[in-house]
Amino acid sequence: MKKIPNIALLLFLFIRILANAQDFKKVDVLVKNYPKSFSSPDDLAIKINDDFTRDDEKARAIYTWIAFNVAYDVKTYFAPAGNTQRTGFSYRTQSEKEQKERAFEYEFARKTLRSKLAVCQGYAMLFKDVCLRLGISCELVSGTSKTKQTNIGKMPIASDHAWNAVRIDGKWQLIDVTWAAGYVDENTREFSFDFSGGYFFTDPEVFFLNHFPDDKKWLLIDKTEKDFADLPLYSRGYSTAPYTIVAPEMGIITAIKDNLIPFEILDLPIATKVGYLFSSEGKLTSANLTRNGNATTFNVLLGKRSRGFLTIYVNNRSIATYKLGK
Repeated sequence: MKKIPNIALLLFLFIRILANAQDFKKVDVLVKNYPKSFSSPDDLAIKINDDFTRDDEKARAIYTWIAFNVAYDVKTYFAPAGNTQRTGFSYRTQSEKEQKERAFEYEFARKTLRSKLAVCQGYAMLFKDVCLRLGISCELVSGTSKTKQTNIGKMPIASDHAWNAVRIDGKWQLIDVTWAAGYVDENTREFSFDFSGGYFFTDPEVFFLNHFPDDKKWLLIDKTEKDFADLPLYSRGYSTAPYTIVAPEMGIITAIKDNLIPFEILDLPIATKVGYLFSSEGKLTSANLTRNGNATTFNVLLGKRSRGFLTIYVNNRSIATYKLGK
């Protein structure tokens, strides 16, 4: 779950986050006016290097430009597994391996830049390539994402996603440019641009809610595969939400007393509407909220036909989904 710091630390974090947000807002405004196309990663790197001096600003500029200009390759994503192109290479020495990996990554990044289409690997490789050209340490991280209701309760073994880690001022930061760019409607199979700053330098505790790396060192926190499996499914907007769901903690709800599931949310803004929907019923029900200081509580009532998945909505947008156990 999101960490709940003490008051002094919370004030410090708020001031720091506000300052960073203001800095990056200036970066975003400038980068939005960049050309929509660049002929090579070098050209994009040169443009960014001319406009910014700090590494965090340069990393943000790469993030913002890619997110605004590279669309998710829906056709490749939904292509049958047998129709996807496989790539590989042979090598004799470690040095040869590293050279061929770098050449492969550059070619992948160049194709992504020119086509302005990518799945997660393309986004992550382009981000890494431009970072390296700007002298910023960057790694491509592969792992498991939590994006579907059926992921709740499952261990992270799919390795179906890729993102980045960058080293800024001696500290590793987590970035997901793919999710920053927008989202895919699974029903229409269409991609919509919808820029989010929530996946740039994301708190590892928050990043963990939807990402589990193959190499656990990129968690940057002490979590396990079981911790990840036990999580609810948090929606895309939760990473930037001003509130925190503190109960229930488990993604699979089994212990239900008097047909009521108690929820608690911290720092929920005033005049916010909360609702819930069972997948077996398909009807959004308004929750009766009780406020006590910064805590908001409500109960979800189970009906006779309530089963499957329970999704919580804030202002008519889904934020978290739970699985109803036996």
